[in-house]
Amino acid sequence: MDKMKAELSYPEPPTFETYKEERRHRKERLASAFRLFSKFGFDNGLAGHITVRDPEEPELFWVNKFGMHFSQISVSDLVLVNEQGDVIEGNGIVNGAALVIHSQIHQARPDVIAVAHTHSTYGMAWASLARKLDPISQDACAFYEDHDVFGKYNGVVLDYNEGEQLSHTLGDKKGLILANHGLLTVGKSVDETAWWFISMERCCQAQIMAESVGTPQLIDEATAKDTCQKVGSSQNGWYCYQPLWDRIKREQPDLLD
Repeated sequence: MDKMKAELSYPEPPTFETYKEERRHRKERLASAFRLFSKFGFDNGLAGHITVRDPEEPELFWVNKFGMHFSQISVSDLVLVNEQGDVIEGNGIVNGAALVIHSQIHQARPDVIAVAHTHSTYGMAWASLARKLDPISQDACAFYEDHDVFGKYNGVVLDYNEGEQLSHTLGDKKGLILANHGLLTVGKSVDETAWWFISMERCCQAQIMAESVGTPQLIDEATAKDTCQKVGSSQNGWYCYQPLWDRIKREQPDLLD
């Protein structure tokens, strides 16, 4: 007798009655992502940025102010900017690289609500190889045929043309490895985007560790594709972040200020 297969089932992301409620939700999750990134060691001096579209005016996006440590960012510290870098709401200046990279991705990908990029340690190490991740684990399969490599480092990204090229390389995928630079992820929520970054960083770490002692066994193509459909979905990415949200909100409630 054939055994029945269990199906993965996830709760649905929340919906909102007003733009005000949704804006507050997105800003809270954005502040929480910065706190978690700091906790996990993804902060590195002035480098790194995460953005989220404003729900009412999607051509604008919320971002961290330049020069503020991730561990200190609260909801009230976020700034709203346009594609030209003009601050529409909030106080502070914006990282030029954040503006160039994020504006071009938001412009090219209407489906993308949030974008994350930092210079995390294992992400930088793996990016120096200018290689895609291999399907060596269930977690890595979430990125199977759903990430790419931007293959040449041309210095600090301050040219909109390079931001456009970067966006073109990303295409419709969820992740990008920027050669000699770091990692970038996107998603339909801050939650999903942040989770993909956290997971991608760990996958870089795992592959570096595995290759340091031998040649990893690869998961076959059919299994990798099937696993990607199950664990690499937008809904799964969102759900994986919820325990982290609960953790950081309890540990650092001032992020909501």
